[in-house]
Amino acid sequence: MLNNMRRKLTVFASALTLGVTAALTVTPAAAQETITWKVQSHWPGASSSYKDSLGRLKDQIEERSDGRLKLQLFEAGSLFKAQETFNAVSRGILEMGTISPSYASDKMSLAGIASGLPFAFRNVWEAAYFHQVLGFEEMLREEAAQHGVYYSTDKVYPTEMVVKEPIESWEDFTSLKIRSSGALQKFLTEAGAAASYIPGGELYTALDSGIVDGAHWGAAQGAYSMALYEIAKYHVQPALNIAGTDAIIVSQKALDKLPADLQKLVKDVLQEQFWYRTNEYQYKERVTLAKAIEEEGVKINTLPDDVQDRLVQVAQEMWDEEGKRSDNAAEALQMLKDYLGKLGYL
Repeated sequence: MLNNMRRKLTVFASALTLGVTAALTVTPAAAQETITWKVQSHWPGASSSYKDSLGRLKDQIEERSDGRLKLQLFEAGSLFKAQETFNAVSRGILEMGTISPSYASDKMSLAGIASGLPFAFRNVWEAAYFHQVLGFEEMLREEAAQHGVYYSTDKVYPTEMVVKEPIESWEDFTSLKIRSSGALQKFLTEAGAAASYIPGGELYTALDSGIVDGAHWGAAQGAYSMALYEIAKYHVQPALNIAGTDAIIVSQKALDKLPADLQKLVKDVLQEQFWYRTNEYQYKERVTLAKAIEEEGVKINTLPDDVQDRLVQVAQEMWDEEGKRSDNAAEALQMLKDYLGKLGYL
């Protein structure tokens, strides 16, 4: 009798232990459901940044979240036009997107400065320091937050033109038809060229057919990945600007819905992305331009001094116009001018 009772108690205890263990095993699995975010890019699939920036972001988030957060990528134009992405993320229709800051110029008064004031910085590290140490990135983030968007600059890098014929005089420059966007489109127009916006997916055809004589799509990597060197054999230097021309935007609603650890993970990955991609981009620029020179017959077209002098004059007048957009813009512009003054450029 006593032995039977002990056996029953042992079986009951074992069953209880198994039940508790099973419950403990099931609970984390239930908590770790998979969340999928839709991500609309402004980069065509052929663009180098689609893989190097957006692809890396997807890999990092999915790997470090153990698959709990997944990104479903859509290349430019798949869901929304590039200029509509900010609104879609702001409203929570999209959880994440990539944009040029210029596409949000009607919402963010700092967009023009973020897109890159022409002929301001001379080295990439100067732009990185301005964003991350002097506080410009935080100013951008605060403006975007007013629209329910978490803003993070993907990288800072130079924007350089490619043209079909070399620019050897001011007359050559002012006769150009150039594909451009944002602050640079306004700058090139005010400087005397005919600048117009053309979506990335239509750029090659526009250049090939003569609708435009030149274009900027990043610098060497962008031009190479979009096959622009097949048509335009002259790579123009110095850079039109050095700036955070690409940004990653996240719906604050979507971010707030994540568990706290995933919210932190997303922000950490975005911060690391800035430094990783800024440095990687510079390395790949050197490699790609050397490859284009060797394989595509590309030539460096350094702008004549008189052309550079005129462009700098126009550029600095444009800086002041951007500063008039808001108190925020005036503060950011003064911060920039003080910084450039310390560097000995002003």
